Formats: sequence, C-alpha cells, structure tokens
Amino acid sequence: MGSLIYSMMLSADGYAVDADGDFSWGVVDEELHRFVTGIGAPVGTYLYGRRMYETMVYWETADEEPGQPAFIAAYAREWRERDKVVFSTTLDRPRSARTTIRRSFDPAEIRAMKHDLDHDLTVDGPTLASQALRAGLVDEIHLLIAPVTVGGGLRFFPDDMRAELELLDQRAFDSGTAFLRYRVRDRIG
Repeated sequence: MGSLIYSMMLSADGYAVDADGDFSWGVVDEELHRFVTGIGAPVGTYLYGRRMYETMVYWETADEEPGQPAFIAAYAREWRERDKVVFSTTLDRPRSARTTIRRSFDPAEIRAMKHDLDHDLTVDGPTLASQALRAGLVDEIHLLIAPVTVGGGLRFFPDDMRAELELLDQRAFDSGTAFLRYRVRDRIG
C-alpha cells in the first residue's frame, strides 16, 4: 500500500506561485536538488494537473541538454522511470512516456491506487492537491519553504481546510530553505 504525499516548494508567506504565476523565486541548488531526489526515491507515480505537468515535462529530455550536471541528469532519468497521471480536460495526448491522461479527479480511483500500489504517490500542484486534501487522501505533506515572501498568488494550502499535522522530520539548507515533513493526523474541515 502506498502513501499519497503532497510536496512542493512554497514562499515563507505560504504561496506556491506568486500573483504573476511565477515560482522561479524558489531556487533549487545542488544540495536541495539532491535532497529532493533522495526523498522522492519511494515515489513511483506522480499525480499532476495540466499546468504542473507542462512544467515538469521538461525532465523528459533534460539530461539530453549539453553540459547538464550529473545530479540534473540523474533526476531526469528517475522522472522518466515514474508513472505520471495528468488530470486535464484540455490535453489531447501526453508529451512524455509512462503518462496517462484522466479527464477528472476521482477520489475513489486515487484510494484504489494507494491501496493497490507497492510504492508512494505524489500529488503535485496546489490546485490538484487541494482536491486530494479535501477528499482526505493525503497522508504526508512535505513543505520546502523558500526564504522569500511574495505577497500573494496561489496558496499552498486551500483556504477552507484545517488539518492536524504531526512533525516527522525537519532540515535546514545552506540556501535558507527549510524542509518540514508532516503526517496528516486528522482532517478537521
């Protein structure tokens, strides 16, 4: 049985994307990149919304770019080896291998995936994650808090949801980014 993990970088004031739709303020240096690759090792399936998928599909060929550092090439290879499920009403076909498109998010389907798979899954992107959080499907939350405030945008957590979390792990990075790993104990509302 797999766990569903919501993991993403966010600003110190709680936004995954700023008001302009930008998240380049979340600088991922080699130390942080290697860490994220390591904690992602148990993940075998990524759940994406269309926008997050269109951002992440870069990794399908990232290792083919000349001069890529070894840690970037390694992540690209791992990304290609994972299954991807993209929830979109507008994508006609996937732009990467091992990718399936679903027209709607069905909590029962995700529950069955969690039960049947022998690896973890991630839900990536705050819009799709909010659906999984509201459905009580998320088992862990991994926050990568960037040392920046952006003043507005798309929040990491939905505004109308409360949950009790249990801290499982934490780490600070030289870049000023902080990692917090929580288990979702109880969804309150």
